Amino acid sequence: MREAVMLLCGRSANFIDLFPLFLQSHIILFIQIMKHIIFSILSISLLLNACSGKKQESAAVQTLTVGVMSSMDYLPLAVAQREGYFAKHGVDVKIQKFMSANERDMAFQSGTVDGGVTDYTSAALLASGGFDMKLTSKCQAPFYIVAGAQSGINNLVELKGKKIAVSQNTVIDFCVDMALASVGLTSNDVEKVEINKIPTRFEMLRNNKIDATGLPNPFALIAASEGCKLLVSMDSLKYTVTGIVFSQKVIDTKSEAIKKMYAAYNEGVAYLNSHTVADIKDILVKELQFPEPVAEKVTLPAYTDAQPVTVADKDIQQVISWLGGKNLLKADFKVENLINDQLTK
Repeated sequence: MREAVMLLCGRSANFIDLFPLFLQSHIILFIQIMKHIIFSILSISLLLNACSGKKQESAAVQTLTVGVMSSMDYLPLAVAQREGYFAKHGVDVKIQKFMSANERDMAFQSGTVDGGVTDYTSAALLASGGFDMKLTSKCQAPFYIVAGAQSGINNLVELKGKKIAVSQNTVIDFCVDMALASVGLTSNDVEKVEINKIPTRFEMLRNNKIDATGLPNPFALIAASEGCKLLVSMDSLKYTVTGIVFSQKVIDTKSEAIKKMYAAYNEGVAYLNSHTVADIKDILVKELQFPEPVAEKVTLPAYTDAQPVTVADKDIQQVISWLGGKNLLKADFKVENLINDQLTK
């Protein structure tokens, strides 16, 4: 019995002696485990912050898709894209080209593009038809009334009694009527031929199938290079007939991106006004489809910084009056509802 008690007491003494070592080893193990846990938490936190940062950075750079056709209206945008001005101002602008106004307008209405370069007549008709959109700025690019090389027509007065190709109730039809009015003629003094597509009108003009038509560039300048006669440009008659539009939905959600786009647009204008045509020949040929010999002789419009369309502008008022006279607008249509003049500021 005594020996058993002594043995038990000896083991207890050994346990008491070893306990500090036991406790120390477990504390060290606990600390190591906690280090791993803390390291893992920090790693996950850093990863989440990095992902969040990327999302915030991505959200900060909004994308605008702008629909255009091959015309000089959008040249400042094309320059801004080539020169990196959009990226400089923190906006991603994608320029999508269309071969016809109908395709462009359908893409706009469906939301495939956020906005586009269009003419006032199309904008007013879309808005009157119920599509919630706004004209946000003017564009500078002339439309021309062009007579065929063999037509014998040398001025607007000589259009009387001649065949003029138009696309009915469009900007071309409007331009023809305004040009006729400038010399005291009306649409009743000419024979209008309905031809919707610009390339078709162009080919008929150069092949002497019609006497005259309205054309934008590059078609007008190509025609002139082949002997056709430029009778008048709409800018010489003090008409601006095209502008940039955006849907109201896009204006509500991407107004800052639109403002940044216009800042880049203005830099594109500054570039055009300080460089020669040779410096943008690649854009004229590749993007606007000018033949190289014609591109070398192009005279650029007098581009200005983005300017808002205003209710008092003669151009938009004349378009609304012209469309209204044809009963193409709703009776309660107001030009004020077509314009947003705040995004170019």
